[in-house]
Amino acid sequence: MQRLYDFIRRHPTGVDTFWAVVLFGFSMLWAVQENANAGNEPRVAAAVIVFLLSLSVALRRRAPEKMLLLVAAVGIAQLALDIKVNAADFAMLVLIYTVAAHDGPRWASRLAFAGGLSAATLSQIRWPVEDTGIGGQIFFTIVMSVPFALAWVLGDSLRTRRAYFAQLEERASRLEKEREAQSKVAVAAERARIARELHDVVAHNVSVMVVQADGAAYVLDAAPDQARQALETISTTGRQALAEMRRLLGVLRTGDAPESGEYVPQPDVEQIEDLVEQVRTAGLTVDFKIEGTSRPLPSGVELTAYRIVQEALTNTRKHGGPNAGASVRLVYFDDGLGLLVEDDGRGAAHEMYEDGGADGRGHGLIGMRERVGMVGGTLDAGPRPGGGFRISALLPLKPA
Repeated sequence: MQRLYDFIRRHPTGVDTFWAVVLFGFSMLWAVQENANAGNEPRVAAAVIVFLLSLSVALRRRAPEKMLLLVAAVGIAQLALDIKVNAADFAMLVLIYTVAAHDGPRWASRLAFAGGLSAATLSQIRWPVEDTGIGGQIFFTIVMSVPFALAWVLGDSLRTRRAYFAQLEERASRLEKEREAQSKVAVAAERARIARELHDVVAHNVSVMVVQADGAAYVLDAAPDQARQALETISTTGRQALAEMRRLLGVLRTGDAPESGEYVPQPDVEQIEDLVEQVRTAGLTVDFKIEGTSRPLPSGVELTAYRIVQEALTNTRKHGGPNAGASVRLVYFDDGLGLLVEDDGRGAAHEMYEDGGADGRGHGLIGMRERVGMVGGTLDAGPRPGGGFRISALLPLKPA
Protein backbone atom coordinates (compact mmCIF):
# COMPACT_ATOMS: atom_id res chain seq x y z
CA MET A 1 0.00 0.00 0.00
CA GLN A 2 2.83 2.40 0.81
CA ARG A 3 4.49 1.69 -2.55
CA LEU A 4 1.22 2.43 -4.34
CA TYR A 5 0.87 5.68 -2.41
CA ASP A 6 4.44 6.70 -3.25
CA PHE A 7 3.85 5.87 -6.92
CA ILE A 8 0.72 8.03 -6.97
CA ARG A 9 2.62 10.94 -5.43
CA ARG A 10 5.47 10.61 -7.94
CA HIS A 11 3.15 10.43 -10.98
CA PRO A 12 0.23 12.83 -10.38
CA THR A 13 -0.36 13.53 -14.08
CA GLY A 14 -0.48 9.83 -14.86
CA VAL A 15 -3.09 9.27 -12.16
CA ASP A 16 -5.15 12.20 -13.43
CA THR A 17 -4.91 10.83 -16.97
CA PHE A 18 -6.21 7.47 -15.79
CA TRP A 19 -9.28 9.03 -14.19
CA ALA A 20 -9.76 11.24 -17.27
CA VAL A 21 -9.88 8.13 -19.47
CA VAL A 22 -12.43 6.52 -17.12
CA LEU A 23 -14.53 9.69 -17.15
CA PHE A 24 -14.27 9.91 -20.95
CA GLY A 25 -15.43 6.29 -21.32
CA PHE A 26 -18.54 6.70 -19.13
CA SER A 27 -19.36 10.04 -20.75
CA MET A 28 -19.11 8.60 -24.26
CA LEU A 29 -21.58 5.88 -23.32
CA TRP A 30 -24.02 8.64 -22.35
CA ALA A 31 -23.28 10.59 -25.54
CA VAL A 32 -24.01 7.57 -27.73
CA GLN A 33 -27.28 6.74 -25.96
CA GLU A 34 -28.50 10.36 -25.69
CA ASN A 35 -27.82 11.21 -29.34
CA ALA A 36 -28.65 7.85 -30.90
CA ASN A 37 -31.48 9.33 -32.94
CA ALA A 38 -29.84 12.70 -33.55
CA GLY A 39 -27.77 13.71 -36.53
CA ASN A 40 -24.00 13.64 -36.89
CA GLU A 41 -23.48 17.24 -35.78
CA PRO A 42 -24.96 16.86 -32.26
CA ARG A 43 -23.05 13.64 -31.75
CA VAL A 44 -19.76 15.23 -32.86
CA ALA A 45 -20.36 18.28 -30.66
CA ALA A 46 -21.15 16.08 -27.65
CA ALA A 47 -18.03 13.98 -28.25
CA VAL A 48 -15.84 17.10 -28.52
CA ILE A 49 -17.25 18.55 -25.28
CA VAL A 50 -16.79 15.25 -23.47
CA PHE A 51 -13.21 15.03 -24.73
CA LEU A 52 -12.33 18.59 -23.67
CA LEU A 53 -13.81 18.11 -20.21
CA SER A 54 -11.87 14.86 -19.76
CA LEU A 55 -8.72 16.55 -21.05
CA SER A 56 -9.09 19.26 -18.39
CA VAL A 57 -9.07 16.57 -15.71
CA ALA A 58 -5.88 15.03 -17.13
CA LEU A 59 -4.02 18.36 -17.19
CA ARG A 60 -5.54 19.98 -14.12
CA ARG A 61 -2.28 19.99 -12.09
CA ARG A 62 -0.01 21.06 -14.93
CA ALA A 63 -2.01 24.16 -15.89
CA PRO A 64 -4.91 24.69 -13.46
CA GLU A 65 -5.75 28.26 -14.56
CA LYS A 66 -5.77 27.37 -18.26
CA MET A 67 -7.89 24.28 -17.64
CA LEU A 68 -10.34 26.40 -15.62
CA LEU A 69 -10.76 28.77 -18.56
CA LEU A 70 -11.17 25.77 -20.85
CA VAL A 71 -13.91 24.31 -18.64
CA ALA A 72 -15.67 27.69 -18.49
CA ALA A 73 -15.59 27.96 -22.29
CA VAL A 74 -16.83 24.38 -22.68
CA GLY A 75 -19.68 25.08 -20.24
CA ILE A 76 -20.78 28.10 -22.28
CA ALA A 77 -20.58 26.04 -25.46
CA GLN A 78 -22.60 23.29 -23.78
CA LEU A 79 -25.36 25.80 -22.99
CA ALA A 80 -25.26 27.25 -26.49
CA LEU A 81 -25.30 23.89 -28.28
CA ASP A 82 -28.01 22.44 -26.01
CA ILE A 83 -25.88 19.53 -24.77
CA LYS A 84 -27.45 18.46 -21.51
CA VAL A 85 -25.70 17.83 -18.23
CA ASN A 86 -23.74 14.58 -18.35
CA ALA A 87 -21.06 12.65 -16.47
CA ALA A 88 -18.27 14.67 -18.07
CA ASP A 89 -19.51 17.78 -16.22
CA PHE A 90 -17.99 16.23 -13.10
CA ALA A 91 -14.75 17.80 -14.43
CA MET A 92 -16.12 21.21 -13.35
CA LEU A 93 -16.19 20.09 -9.71
CA VAL A 94 -12.66 18.73 -10.03
CA LEU A 95 -11.35 21.96 -11.58
CA ILE A 96 -13.04 24.15 -8.96
CA TYR A 97 -11.38 22.13 -6.20
CA THR A 98 -8.01 22.12 -7.99
CA VAL A 99 -7.91 25.88 -8.58
CA ALA A 100 -9.02 26.63 -5.00
CA ALA A 101 -6.33 24.32 -3.61
CA HIS A 102 -3.63 25.63 -5.96
CA ASP A 103 -1.39 28.43 -4.67
CA GLY A 104 -1.95 30.53 -7.77
CA PRO A 105 -3.48 33.89 -8.64
CA ARG A 106 -6.52 34.79 -6.60
CA TRP A 107 -8.58 35.75 -9.65
CA ALA A 108 -8.65 32.10 -10.69
CA SER A 109 -9.99 31.02 -7.29
CA ARG A 110 -12.67 33.73 -7.37
CA LEU A 111 -13.63 32.82 -10.92
CA ALA A 112 -13.95 29.16 -9.92
CA PHE A 113 -16.17 30.06 -6.96
CA ALA A 114 -18.43 32.34 -9.02
CA GLY A 115 -18.63 29.84 -11.88
CA GLY A 116 -19.49 26.99 -9.54
CA LEU A 117 -22.35 28.90 -7.91
CA SER A 118 -23.75 30.05 -11.27
CA ALA A 119 -23.45 26.67 -13.01
CA ALA A 120 -26.48 25.13 -11.35
CA THR A 121 -28.57 28.27 -11.93
CA LEU A 122 -27.68 28.47 -15.62
CA SER A 123 -28.29 24.75 -16.00
CA GLN A 124 -31.73 25.03 -14.42
CA ILE A 125 -32.63 27.99 -16.64
CA ARG A 126 -31.48 26.12 -19.76
CA TRP A 127 -32.91 22.73 -18.85
CA PRO A 128 -35.62 23.25 -16.20
CA VAL A 129 -36.95 20.30 -14.27
CA GLU A 130 -40.50 19.63 -15.42
CA ASP A 131 -43.58 19.41 -13.16
CA THR A 132 -41.86 20.92 -10.12
CA GLY A 133 -43.00 24.50 -10.17
CA ILE A 134 -40.98 27.58 -9.24
CA GLY A 135 -40.37 26.40 -5.66
CA GLY A 136 -39.13 23.03 -6.78
CA GLN A 137 -36.79 24.57 -9.35
CA ILE A 138 -35.33 26.95 -6.76
CA PHE A 139 -34.85 24.07 -4.31
CA PHE A 140 -33.20 21.94 -6.99
CA THR A 141 -30.91 24.82 -7.95
CA ILE A 142 -29.79 25.28 -4.34
CA VAL A 143 -29.16 21.57 -3.88
CA MET A 144 -27.10 21.40 -7.09
CA SER A 145 -25.05 24.46 -6.03
CA VAL A 146 -23.97 22.85 -2.75
CA PRO A 147 -21.41 20.40 -4.29
CA PHE A 148 -19.70 23.25 -6.16
CA ALA A 149 -19.49 25.35 -3.00
CA LEU A 150 -18.18 22.40 -0.98
CA ALA A 151 -15.55 21.66 -3.63
CA TRP A 152 -14.29 25.24 -3.48
CA VAL A 153 -14.32 25.37 0.35
CA LEU A 154 -12.42 22.06 0.56
CA GLY A 155 -9.79 23.20 -1.91
CA ASP A 156 -9.32 26.60 -0.27
CA SER A 157 -9.01 24.99 3.16
CA LEU A 158 -6.35 22.62 1.84
CA ARG A 159 -4.45 25.55 0.30
CA THR A 160 -4.58 27.46 3.59
CA ARG A 161 -3.39 24.43 5.53
CA ARG A 162 -0.49 23.84 3.16
CA ALA A 163 0.52 27.49 3.43
CA TYR A 164 0.36 27.24 7.22
CA PHE A 165 2.58 24.16 7.32
CA ALA A 166 4.99 25.74 4.84
CA GLN A 167 5.22 28.77 7.11
CA LEU A 168 5.87 26.52 10.11
CA GLU A 169 8.62 24.67 8.22
CA GLU A 170 10.20 27.95 7.14
CA ARG A 171 10.06 29.26 10.70
CA ALA A 172 11.58 26.04 12.06
CA SER A 173 14.34 26.21 9.46
CA ARG A 174 14.99 29.86 10.29
CA LEU A 175 15.09 29.15 14.01
CA GLU A 176 17.48 26.27 13.43
CA LYS A 177 19.79 28.51 11.41
CA GLU A 178 19.57 31.21 14.09
CA ARG A 179 20.32 28.63 16.78
CA GLU A 180 23.36 27.42 14.83
CA ALA A 181 24.52 31.01 14.37
CA GLN A 182 24.06 31.72 18.08
CA SER A 183 25.97 28.56 18.92
CA LYS A 184 28.84 29.64 16.68
CA VAL A 185 28.83 33.10 18.28
CA ALA A 186 28.83 31.53 21.74
CA VAL A 187 31.70 29.22 20.80
CA ALA A 188 33.67 32.11 19.33
CA ALA A 189 33.04 34.21 22.46
CA GLU A 190 34.13 31.35 24.71
CA ARG A 191 37.27 30.79 22.64
CA ALA A 192 38.06 34.50 22.83
CA ARG A 193 37.55 34.46 26.59
CA ILE A 194 39.83 31.45 27.04
CA ALA A 195 42.39 33.04 24.72
CA ARG A 196 42.37 36.19 26.86
CA GLU A 197 42.82 34.15 30.02
CA LEU A 198 45.67 32.15 28.51
CA HIS A 199 47.33 35.30 27.27
CA ASP A 200 47.14 36.93 30.69
CA VAL A 201 48.40 33.84 32.50
CA VAL A 202 51.25 33.07 30.10
CA ALA A 203 52.34 36.64 29.40
CA HIS A 204 52.47 37.68 33.02
CA ASN A 205 53.84 34.62 34.76
CA VAL A 206 56.32 33.63 32.08
CA SER A 207 57.56 37.22 31.91
CA VAL A 208 58.22 37.17 35.67
CA MET A 209 59.96 33.81 35.40
CA VAL A 210 62.21 35.03 32.55
CA VAL A 211 63.20 38.17 34.46
CA GLN A 212 63.96 36.18 37.61
CA ALA A 213 65.91 33.55 35.68
CA ASP A 214 68.05 36.22 34.02
CA GLY A 215 68.67 37.86 37.39
CA ALA A 216 69.56 34.55 39.03
CA ALA A 217 72.03 33.74 36.26
CA TYR A 218 73.61 37.18 36.62
CA VAL A 219 74.16 37.01 40.42
CA LEU A 220 74.66 33.24 40.70
CA ASP A 221 78.33 33.49 41.62
CA ALA A 222 78.42 36.88 43.26
CA ALA A 223 75.27 36.64 45.42
CA PRO A 224 74.04 33.07 45.87
CA ASP A 225 71.35 34.18 48.33
CA GLN A 226 69.77 36.49 45.79
CA ALA A 227 69.99 33.75 43.18
CA ARG A 228 68.26 31.34 45.53
CA GLN A 229 65.52 33.89 46.20
CA ALA A 230 65.05 34.40 42.47
CA LEU A 231 64.73 30.65 41.96
CA GLU A 232 62.12 30.49 44.70
CA THR A 233 60.18 33.26 42.97
CA ILE A 234 60.37 31.30 39.72
CA SER A 235 59.06 28.21 41.47
CA THR A 236 56.19 30.10 43.11
CA THR A 237 55.25 31.84 39.88
CA GLY A 238 55.36 28.56 37.96
CA ARG A 239 53.05 26.88 40.44
CA GLN A 240 50.62 29.78 40.21
CA ALA A 241 50.70 29.61 36.41
CA LEU A 242 50.06 25.86 36.51
CA ALA A 243 47.12 26.33 38.88
CA GLU A 244 45.52 28.89 36.55
CA MET A 245 46.23 26.69 33.54
CA ARG A 246 44.46 23.78 35.25
CA ARG A 247 41.47 26.01 35.88
CA LEU A 248 41.30 27.00 32.22
CA LEU A 249 41.70 23.43 31.05
CA GLY A 250 38.93 22.42 33.44
CA VAL A 251 36.61 24.72 31.50
CA LEU A 252 37.43 22.81 28.33
CA ARG A 253 36.74 19.40 29.82
CA THR A 254 33.59 17.66 28.66
CA GLY A 255 33.37 14.96 31.31
CA ASP A 256 30.27 14.47 33.42
CA ALA A 257 32.17 14.43 36.73
CA PRO A 258 33.11 18.03 37.55
CA GLU A 259 34.38 17.04 40.97
CA SER A 260 37.31 15.28 39.31
CA GLY A 261 38.80 18.58 38.12
CA GLU A 262 40.75 21.13 40.10
CA TYR A 263 39.17 24.54 40.38
CA VAL A 264 40.86 27.75 41.45
CA PRO A 265 38.94 30.90 42.49
CA GLN A 266 38.99 33.73 39.97
CA PRO A 267 41.37 36.59 40.82
CA ASP A 268 39.70 39.62 42.41
CA VAL A 269 40.56 43.19 43.39
CA GLU A 270 42.02 42.16 46.74
CA GLN A 271 44.67 40.09 44.94
CA ILE A 272 45.93 43.11 43.00
CA GLU A 273 48.11 44.02 46.00
CA ASP A 274 49.66 40.52 45.88
CA LEU A 275 50.17 40.96 42.15
CA VAL A 276 51.95 44.27 42.67
CA GLU A 277 54.15 42.72 45.36
CA GLN A 278 55.05 39.90 43.00
CA VAL A 279 56.02 42.41 40.31
CA ARG A 280 58.11 44.34 42.82
CA THR A 281 59.92 41.13 43.71
CA ALA A 282 60.69 40.70 40.01
CA GLY A 283 62.53 44.02 40.07
CA LEU A 284 59.95 46.57 38.89
CA THR A 285 59.26 49.58 41.11
CA VAL A 286 55.51 49.98 41.52
CA ASP A 287 53.59 52.60 43.48
CA PHE A 288 50.20 51.23 44.51
CA LYS A 289 47.36 53.28 46.04
CA ILE A 290 43.66 52.75 46.71
CA GLU A 291 41.31 55.71 46.91
CA GLY A 292 37.74 55.66 48.11
CA THR A 293 35.89 53.18 50.29
CA SER A 294 36.52 49.56 49.41
CA ARG A 295 33.38 47.45 48.95
CA PRO A 296 32.31 44.19 47.27
CA LEU A 297 32.13 44.35 43.48
CA PRO A 298 30.60 42.07 40.84
CA SER A 299 32.89 39.14 40.05
CA GLY A 300 33.17 40.18 36.39
CA VAL A 301 34.33 43.67 37.37
CA GLU A 302 36.88 42.32 39.85
CA LEU A 303 38.34 39.86 37.33
CA THR A 304 38.50 42.57 34.67
CA ALA A 305 40.28 44.97 37.01
CA TYR A 306 42.82 42.33 38.02
CA ARG A 307 43.55 41.34 34.41
CA ILE A 308 43.96 44.95 33.28
CA VAL A 309 46.52 45.67 36.00
CA GLN A 310 48.27 42.37 35.29
CA GLU A 311 48.52 43.05 31.55
CA ALA A 312 49.58 46.69 32.07
CA LEU A 313 52.43 45.75 34.43
CA THR A 314 53.49 42.95 32.08
CA ASN A 315 53.70 45.46 29.23
CA THR A 316 55.75 47.77 31.41
CA ARG A 317 58.32 45.02 32.01
CA LYS A 318 58.36 44.09 28.34
CA HIS A 319 58.48 47.55 26.78
CA GLY A 320 59.38 50.01 29.56
CA GLY A 321 63.10 49.45 29.33
CA PRO A 322 65.64 49.47 32.19
CA ASN A 323 64.93 51.44 35.39
CA ALA A 324 61.28 51.89 34.46
CA GLY A 325 58.77 52.49 37.25
CA ALA A 326 55.00 52.17 37.34
CA SER A 327 52.07 53.36 39.42
CA VAL A 328 48.71 51.70 39.98
CA ARG A 329 45.64 53.61 41.21
CA LEU A 330 42.32 52.03 42.21
CA VAL A 331 39.53 54.56 42.78
CA TYR A 332 36.16 53.49 44.18
CA PHE A 333 33.34 55.68 42.91
CA ASP A 334 29.69 55.51 43.88
CA ASP A 335 28.75 53.82 40.60
CA GLY A 336 31.95 52.15 39.50
CA LEU A 337 35.64 51.40 39.82
CA GLY A 338 38.37 53.48 38.22
CA LEU A 339 41.78 52.13 37.20
CA LEU A 340 44.88 54.10 36.27
CA VAL A 341 48.15 52.34 35.43
CA GLU A 342 51.08 54.49 34.29
CA ASP A 343 54.78 53.95 33.74
CA ASP A 344 57.68 56.28 33.02
CA GLY A 345 59.50 53.97 30.65
CA ARG A 346 60.07 54.34 26.98
CA GLY A 347 56.76 52.68 26.09
CA ALA A 348 55.92 50.43 23.20
CA ALA A 349 56.32 51.37 19.59
CA HIS A 350 53.35 53.17 18.10
CA GLU A 351 52.33 50.24 15.91
CA MET A 352 52.05 48.08 19.04
CA TYR A 353 48.98 49.91 20.31
CA GLU A 354 47.37 51.50 17.25
CA ASP A 355 44.07 49.99 16.08
CA GLY A 356 43.47 48.50 19.48
CA GLY A 357 46.78 46.72 19.81
CA ALA A 358 46.56 44.22 16.96
CA ASP A 359 50.22 44.17 16.02
CA GLY A 360 50.50 40.54 14.99
CA ARG A 361 52.70 39.71 18.00
CA GLY A 362 50.48 40.30 21.00
CA HIS A 363 46.82 40.92 21.76
CA GLY A 364 47.01 42.37 25.24
CA LEU A 365 45.22 45.64 24.50
CA ILE A 366 42.63 43.81 22.42
CA GLY A 367 41.96 41.56 25.39
CA MET A 368 41.67 44.60 27.66
CA ARG A 369 39.12 46.26 25.41
CA GLU A 370 37.10 43.06 25.14
CA ARG A 371 37.07 42.59 28.89
CA VAL A 372 36.06 46.18 29.53
CA GLY A 373 33.39 45.99 26.85
CA MET A 374 31.91 42.86 28.44
CA VAL A 375 31.21 44.73 31.69
CA GLY A 376 30.02 47.89 29.91
CA GLY A 377 33.04 50.03 30.78
CA THR A 378 35.42 52.31 28.90
CA LEU A 379 39.16 52.02 28.27
CA ASP A 380 41.73 54.59 27.19
CA ALA A 381 45.25 53.41 26.36
CA GLY A 382 48.06 55.36 24.81
CA PRO A 383 51.38 57.16 25.26
CA ARG A 384 51.78 59.37 28.30
CA PRO A 385 52.88 63.01 28.06
CA GLY A 386 56.54 63.17 28.97
CA GLY A 387 57.19 59.54 28.10
CA GLY A 388 55.85 56.21 29.16
CA PHE A 389 52.45 54.64 28.74
CA ARG A 390 49.07 55.09 30.41
CA ILE A 391 46.05 52.84 30.71
CA SER A 392 42.86 54.28 32.16
CA ALA A 393 39.64 52.30 32.64
CA LEU A 394 36.27 52.94 34.20
CA LEU A 395 34.27 49.84 35.18
CA PRO A 396 30.61 50.42 36.14
CA LEU A 397 29.02 48.36 38.88
CA LYS A 398 26.12 47.48 36.55
CA PRO A 399 26.59 46.71 32.83
CA ALA A 400 25.35 49.40 30.51
